[in-house]
Amino acid sequence: MEHLPVEVVGNILAHLNAARDVMVASGVCRKWRTACRKHLHSLSFNSDDFPRDMTTRQLEIVITQTIFQTMGLQCLSIHIDCTHEFSAAPVIAWLMYTRETLRSLSYNVRTNPNVNILEKCGRQKLEVLDLDHNTITGVEPSYQRFTCLKSLSLRHVSISALDLSLLVAACPMIESLALDFLEVVTSDPQSTMELTSHTLKSLFAKSVGVDKIILDADNLEVLNLNALNLDLFELIGKGTLKHLKIDDVSVTHMDIGESTDHLEVVDVSNFTIVRPKLYSMISRASNLRMLRFWGVVFDDEDEIVDSETIAVSFPLLRHLSLSYELRDGLLHYSLQGSSPLENVSVLELGWTVISEHFGPWVFGMIERCPNLKKLVIHGVLSEAKTREERQMLASFTSFIVCLMRKYVHVDVQFEYE
Repeated sequence: MEHLPVEVVGNILAHLNAARDVMVASGVCRKWRTACRKHLHSLSFNSDDFPRDMTTRQLEIVITQTIFQTMGLQCLSIHIDCTHEFSAAPVIAWLMYTRETLRSLSYNVRTNPNVNILEKCGRQKLEVLDLDHNTITGVEPSYQRFTCLKSLSLRHVSISALDLSLLVAACPMIESLALDFLEVVTSDPQSTMELTSHTLKSLFAKSVGVDKIILDADNLEVLNLNALNLDLFELIGKGTLKHLKIDDVSVTHMDIGESTDHLEVVDVSNFTIVRPKLYSMISRASNLRMLRFWGVVFDDEDEIVDSETIAVSFPLLRHLSLSYELRDGLLHYSLQGSSPLENVSVLELGWTVISEHFGPWVFGMIERCPNLKKLVIHGVLSEAKTREERQMLASFTSFIVCLMRKYVHVDVQFEYE
């Protein structure tokens, strides 16, 4: 180590996970202290890394001393648990000292009074901003402008729909937006969140407290919706969407645009939609490589998707995942037609409530996949089983054994809950 340039030592120390370890390392020798001061570009503070009996004031002093011993800090992460409430003055001092060189900020600090992060870091070179447990009020796009910001993550943040719209508009280079457990402050009982960005490529929205989401994003490629209850979701774009993931979502009306030519992955689970038909929205995605329908409830009685429709609509499909759903005696994913799923190499099939028809359905799906290499069976096993259920499970087990003997080239796996 003594022969390494001081710049290299600084880069090595930057890979330590905790600032506490950096502090210890800086005491090894003068060379390491110099490396920490002049060539350390990344620091991460987490209250879990420090003794539990450490007071809030002591934490403030340690963080302040450590930050002020560095020059040219580019990545700063500060995550302090809710038992500590810092004074605003030292936090503002940290941000003012580092903001000219800072490229990435991950911030979860409770202060009294609240520190306006946007005001302190706006009009700088920040590229990544991750805020947790924070309150944002009164966004001023002309002053709080983030010309270099590419990634914005808001988690457990309170903000109005208007301020969120202004904040996104103040990030002309933004590519990734994550909204996780967002408290949207509004006086309107029918709250609407409208976002516009022509550079946004990825949106993750989970537990966002609004009724309507309208997203105008010409270049969106990844859309991930989770734990939402919406009256409306509308995507206005140019058909650039490639990856659509929906989990635990209920929506009355959803529109992802007419052009789905670029869609490659559709992963939908625990999803309820009233109108229009979900399948009709994605049926023109001829380049689809992966399709997952799991626990999907179609409100329209006529929307029953069969393997023939899947084979014809998605000729390039490689990975197909379906859960066995019976409604009024009809199987949602029936075995009508004879078109093979030529390119499907991975097939995932599962049940929530097993029936005597599950085994034949699995056999029929396998027969439709002449180039199948991997089969994964998912099942839910309740603690108390009736005699009929035990017999069905035993019959299915025997059926699968016979199936494995016939299709010896297929890797069969089981995942039970």
